[in-house]
Amino acid sequence: MAERSVRWGILATGGIAAAFTADLVDLPDAEVVAVASRSQTSADAFAERFGIPRAYGDWNALAEDGDIDVVYVATPHAAHRAAAGMCLEAGRNVLCEKAFTLNSREAVELVALARAHGSFLMEAMWMYCNPLVRCLKALVDDGAIGEVRHVQADFGLAGPFPPAHRLRDPAQGGGALLDLGVYPVSFAQLLLGEPSDVAARAMLSPEGVDLQTGALLSWDSGALASLHCSIVGGTATSASVTGSGGRIDVPNGFFFPDRFVLHRDGRDPEEFTADPADGPRNSLRHEAAEVMRALRAGETESPLVPLEGTLAVMRTLDAIRDRVGVRYPGETPEEGSGEGLAAALTPA
Repeated sequence: MAERSVRWGILATGGIAAAFTADLVDLPDAEVVAVASRSQTSADAFAERFGIPRAYGDWNALAEDGDIDVVYVATPHAAHRAAAGMCLEAGRNVLCEKAFTLNSREAVELVALARAHGSFLMEAMWMYCNPLVRCLKALVDDGAIGEVRHVQADFGLAGPFPPAHRLRDPAQGGGALLDLGVYPVSFAQLLLGEPSDVAARAMLSPEGVDLQTGALLSWDSGALASLHCSIVGGTATSASVTGSGGRIDVPNGFFFPDRFVLHRDGRDPEEFTADPADGPRNSLRHEAAEVMRALRAGETESPLVPLEGTLAVMRTLDAIRDRVGVRYPGETPEEGSGEGLAAALTPA
């Protein structure tokens, strides 16, 4: 017997919302029943495009819609705390885009709201749900390359982005780190957990956001991660994981790879490729499927994208901003000022 479809609400109507909804409508066990925007015109156009029955011109109406099983929050990350918080307060389950929030304080608040209401909450870190990334992690966890010594990852766009673009706007959480750097940081922490120390340097824009950032993370084991993100130079989006007994290379698109190569000392290289049956490599369907699996199982968080892992990534992003001196409007002096490194690295 087929399981009942999971009913989705979409909050925001930008490019990532459209990409996610396009994947959702192709899933037989998903139903998109409502969309909300701050503009009724935008909500109506989105609803017509995807055949969605209800369109709301304000977020609260979507949050209060009791016919929705889970809301996908697809706003820019500066609005995640408000949008996801509104939905959680109304008792909705939430999948929230990354970066999860502007800072770890906001992330802690969302997690606390979800736990207080007994609601499901997950960061939309689709990389963690990707089958080939999961395969890579399983190989590392099983000791295929020995003890991890070093992780490298980069994600950069060539731009240029004008000053009015959201990526240059401090009020929208602009900069390379939260938009792109969240991927290299999340990749490193997927394999090594939260670092014990963070060093970073950045090139800042006149507006005060990071145009490119390099970070060196370190762990008590001696492992290091060299990470880079940029909105002023296109990079290979490559990654490598070096261990005491070998190496894994992801030549491009490490957060949605089509292949990677395992090099084990004394053995021929082994290539692992994406299964065509898993769908397009840029598909967001895997994270949607994980949300629906968890909801049907009665889980309030996903073991693939656990909330403690999301909080740990947010603490690292805070620490990096702390080192390079990026602070967003409304943040406290400890958030991005160069004064809060120890606090940012202290687990909640």
